[in-house]
Amino acid sequence: MKTLIIARHGNTFAKGETPTRVGCHTDLELVEEERGRGVGLYLKKLGLVPTRILAAPLKRTMGTAALAAEAAGCTCPVEPDHRFIEVDYGPDENKTEEQVKARLGAEAAKAEGIDPATLSAEELDARGEAIIDKWNADATVPNGWKVDVQQIRDNWMSLASEVKDGEVMLCVSSNGTIRFAPVITGDYAGFCAEHDIKVATGGVCIFTSEDGTTWTCTEWGTKAFKKI
Repeated sequence: MKTLIIARHGNTFAKGETPTRVGCHTDLELVEEERGRGVGLYLKKLGLVPTRILAAPLKRTMGTAALAAEAAGCTCPVEPDHRFIEVDYGPDENKTEEQVKARLGAEAAKAEGIDPATLSAEELDARGEAIIDKWNADATVPNGWKVDVQQIRDNWMSLASEVKDGEVMLCVSSNGTIRFAPVITGDYAGFCAEHDIKVATGGVCIFTSEDGTTWTCTEWGTKAFKKI
């Protein structure tokens, strides 16, 4: 049996802070340890102590991986892997969701042949929210974001092929990148139709394979810190 575990990093905004859309160009520290440790404790509870750990080379992902490794009792090092760094949100990098929706709403209005200045803030917000909803539903990339979808999918396929027999591999990444991981199941569209592909902070996704070719998702987006 081969096991690939994918986890999203912990929180980078404290309670009461206004979160922003944090991509590959914004390197924030974790503001808590509960979710990272929760990943490790949950995996230990399941008997899935990682034998190899990879993490995107950002403070939030490397930090989460280190916390998970310690909590699980792992002795293997955390290996930085740039393939699984967060996506580039372009003009929306480090902007609030309200700002993001306003920009995307204006872009959508222009595409419809409508002057954004003639629309209310609510109308622009609705258009922008619909675009974000598509991103969360089936990973349709909003205009302006720099996301190489095929490359990210290829990276996940490559990682799956690297898992050895009997190995339990953990990869810590981010929300924008993780949503493409189900491509390894061979039916990405079907997976999106059945699951919320937006994984919460500290969320755990587990894939297993008996032959190294056919991968099955046994858990998706489990909030590990609530399960221990």
